[in-house]
Amino acid sequence: MVRWLNAVAILALLGSAAYAYSIKYETARYFAEIVRTQHAIQREKDTIGMLKADYAWLSRPGRVQALADRHLDLQNYSIDQAAKPGDLPERAPRVDSIGRKLEALGLSDITTPRDERAGGARSATPPAQR
Repeated sequence: MVRWLNAVAILALLGSAAYAYSIKYETARYFAEIVRTQHAIQREKDTIGMLKADYAWLSRPGRVQALADRHLDLQNYSIDQAAKPGDLPERAPRVDSIGRKLEALGLSDITTPRDERAGGARSATPPAQR
């Protein structure tokens, strides 16, 4: 009986050792995957930084001005081109056609529930009698 217990104990020990090693190798595999992902993230950050630097180099004002002078037929801005506020046309008043129709029907003094909450005065005649 003791030999059977020893054999079972040895098998349990071997099983637990195999399980421990499997966990160890699985952890090492996950760690390697994490390191690969961190390196990929760092490469992407480096690429983003390089692209930002390229954009800053390509969009610097001196370069853009030289390209505009070379390829566009632009005129310099002069002060007499600026419009004064008095020179601008007046803005047309907004037309509220629905409001005009309500006024024509005599329904312009109707209050809404929102007006009542705000403390607005109700009209003296109920809407049915208007």
